[in-house]
Amino acid sequence: MRRAFLITAETGLLLSTGLAAAWLRLGEGTAWELAERQGWLKLLMVTLVIQLAFYLFDLYDLPATRSYRRVVKNLIKSLLAATVLLSIFFYALPSFQLGRGVFLVELGLAFAIIALWRLLVAWTTGHSRIGVRERVLILGSDSQAIEIARATLERRNAGFHIVGFVDNRPDLVGKSLINPKVIGVTSDIAELVDEYDVDRIVVAVKDRRGKLPTEELLNLTLSGRVAVEDCASYYERLTGKIATEMLRPSWLIFSRGNRFSDLARHVRRVLNAGLAVVGFVLSLPVMLMVAIAVKLDSRGPVFYTQERMGKNGRIFKIIKFRSMRVDAEESSGPVWAGEDDPRATRVGRIIRKLRLDELPQFINVLRGDMNFVGPRPERPVFVEQLSEVIPYYSQRHLVKPGLTGWAQIKYPYGSSVEDTIEKLMYDLYYIKNQSLLLDAMIVFETIKTVLFGRGGR
Repeated sequence: MRRAFLITAETGLLLSTGLAAAWLRLGEGTAWELAERQGWLKLLMVTLVIQLAFYLFDLYDLPATRSYRRVVKNLIKSLLAATVLLSIFFYALPSFQLGRGVFLVELGLAFAIIALWRLLVAWTTGHSRIGVRERVLILGSDSQAIEIARATLERRNAGFHIVGFVDNRPDLVGKSLINPKVIGVTSDIAELVDEYDVDRIVVAVKDRRGKLPTEELLNLTLSGRVAVEDCASYYERLTGKIATEMLRPSWLIFSRGNRFSDLARHVRRVLNAGLAVVGFVLSLPVMLMVAIAVKLDSRGPVFYTQERMGKNGRIFKIIKFRSMRVDAEESSGPVWAGEDDPRATRVGRIIRKLRLDELPQFINVLRGDMNFVGPRPERPVFVEQLSEVIPYYSQRHLVKPGLTGWAQIKYPYGSSVEDTIEKLMYDLYYIKNQSLLLDAMIVFETIKTVLFGRGGR
C-alpha cells in the first residue's frame, strides 16, 4: 500500500510538472495546444517512461530509499536514463515530440519537485507521530518476539515502530531484549495500550495455553482501540516471506492458498505460453551469441540438461547453457553451485551473473514442465536430503516450478542448507499468496535484475 501510494502520488506530481512546463513554454494557449497536438497523451507517455526509470533505479524499492542521498543519486540516474530513452523515441517518431523545449523544462521541474517530495517522505517516515508509522506492542519475550522486533527495526520504512514488549514475568520489566525494552506485564496490557498509544499488538508467544490475556485482547480488538495480529501473519506482511519456525500447519490449511478461478487459471496458462514464445523469439540473437561464446571458451556441448523435480514430484530435464566444465562433478558428485564457483568456465561466470544461462528454459515453459513464475526446480538428490532436515520443504512441489520466482528476486544466492531455508520462506510466501498481479511484479523485478546484472547463479 505504501508503494502504491508513492507511485500514485508521483504520477500526479509528474503530470503536474508536465502541465507546468507546457504552460511556461506555451503560455495562455496551453490547453488548446495540448488538445490540438495530442499533448495530453504525450505528457502521459513521458510520465510513464520517467516512472519506469524510477522503478529500474529502485526508487520504488522502499528499503533502498532509506538514504535520502541515495534517493537523489538514483533520481539523477533515472532522469538521465529517461532522457536517453525519450530522446531516441522522439528522434524515431518526431510527431510525438512535445515541442518548444517543454520536455527539457519538465525534466528540470521534475527533479526539483520529486526531490522535495522525497525529502518530505523521508522526514515523515522518520517521525512516528506524524501518522505514517503504526505503534506496535509485542506480546511475548522469547525468540519469536525478538525476531519480530529485529525484522521491524531492519525495515524502518515499512511503517511500523516498536514501542516495547510485554510479558507475564515481572522480573523482565525494564530489561532490553534487543532495542525496545519490556515495558510491562501481560495483565496490564490494556493500560499500556493507552499509555503508549499503541495501534497494533503482535502476539509472539510460542506456548499460548493459559498465557494469553484472552479477555483483554478480545475487548481491545472488539472495541476498535487496537488491532491484534498473530506473529506469523505480521512477519509475512512485513518481510514478504513465511518464517517456518513461527508457522503452524493450521495457518496454511485455512489460508486462501492456491485457489485460482477457472478464468485466472486459463489466463495464466495463456500468459505463460505467450511470455515463453515472446521471450524465446526476442532472446534468439542473444542465445546465438552465448552459444558461440560457450563453444569457443571450453570443450563440451553448448547445452546442459539435468534432472529436476517438478510439480507433485514429477521429474523432468531442465535445459541450460553449459556454464561449467564438462567434468565438474566427476570427482565430487552432486554439489551445490557456489558464488564464484571454481568449476565455472570464464564465459560461464558471466552468463550466470547475467542469468543468460537460463534462457533455454523458455523451452521447458512451452513444454509445460515449468511456469514462467514459481519456485526454482531443485535436483531430486538434494530434494531428498533437504526434505529430511527442513520442515515444509516438500510443500514447494505443490506448484509448478518457475523460470524465475519470488525467492530469486528477494534472495539470489543459495549454496547451503541455511540459504535453502531462507529461500523456502519466500517460496512458501509465493505459494500461499500467488496471483496474476504477484506474477507480473516478479517478472518486472526479474527484468530489472537481468538488466543490471544483480544476483543469479
